[in-house]
Amino acid sequence: MKGENDCGRRINQLAHQIKRRMDGRLGGMGVTGVQGRVLHYIIDMCREGQVFQRDVEQAFTLRRSTATGILQLLEKNGLIRRESVPCDARLKSLVPTKKAGAIHAQMRDCIRETEALLVRGVDPGELQVFLRVAEQMSENLGA
Repeated sequence: MKGENDCGRRINQLAHQIKRRMDGRLGGMGVTGVQGRVLHYIIDMCREGQVFQRDVEQAFTLRRSTATGILQLLEKNGLIRRESVPCDARLKSLVPTKKAGAIHAQMRDCIRETEALLVRGVDPGELQVFLRVAEQMSENLGA
């Protein structure tokens, strides 16, 4: 395979470019790009109800061990805390701290700017096709 039709390689390149940009922009806040996206998700979802590790795993298609590592670092850095749930002592809801709230607007802006840059010049119709194709590819891989 020459590479021009190598979807996996191209997706990997985009993922690395996004990671580098996000890490560079969020590093000053003490979080990586992935941690920032997860924290942003937790903050947003907490407005609708309780958020659990399994929600993060599903939203980002993460293995349990990967999600655990990300959440442990967020907890260690004082950005989230885990609170017991009265109905099930085994469950711990993920709750953002005031420290997380203080950097949330900057994280949100960074994510929005990156997304806007990513799709700049892309026809809205083509973007919808890309998103449908990416979803199909994800399903094909069993994610």
